[in-house]
Amino acid sequence: MRETQDIRCSEDVVRVRQKVRALAAQAGLGLVDQTKIITAASELARNTLDYGGGGHVELETITLPRRGVRLVFIDQGPGIKDIDAALRDGFTTGNGMGLGLGGAKRLSSEFAIESSPGQGTRITLARWK
Repeated sequence: MRETQDIRCSEDVVRVRQKVRALAAQAGLGLVDQTKIITAASELARNTLDYGGGGHVELETITLPRRGVRLVFIDQGPGIKDIDAALRDGFTTGNGMGLGLGGAKRLSSEFAIESSPGQGTRITLARWK
C-alpha cells in the first residue's frame, strides 16, 4: 500500500504520525520498532514543515525483501548545504537541540538524504521487521 500525506501545518505532522503508526502495525513491526519509525517520522515531518517550508511524505508498506515501512519526505525548501554536518548531533540551523536528522538516521534500518542548496530535500527511510 502506498499513499501520500501533505505536510503544510502542525496538524499534518500529527496525521503523519498516525498514518505511520497504522502502517507499522499493519506491517507487523513490534512495539519498539513501531516507536522508532514513528519517532523518526515525526522529526522528519516537523523538519519538512519548519525548514523545508512544507512538502509531503510518501508512505508505503514493504513486503520484499522483508516486511517493513518506507517513508520518503520531500520538500522544495532551501536544501541542506552540508549533509554530513547536518547529521552530526548538536548541529542546528534553528532553535532545536540538533538531534533530529542524526537521531532519525539512528532509528531507521535504512536512511538516505538527497539535497542541495536551492533544490529542496528528499529523505528516504525504512524500518524493517
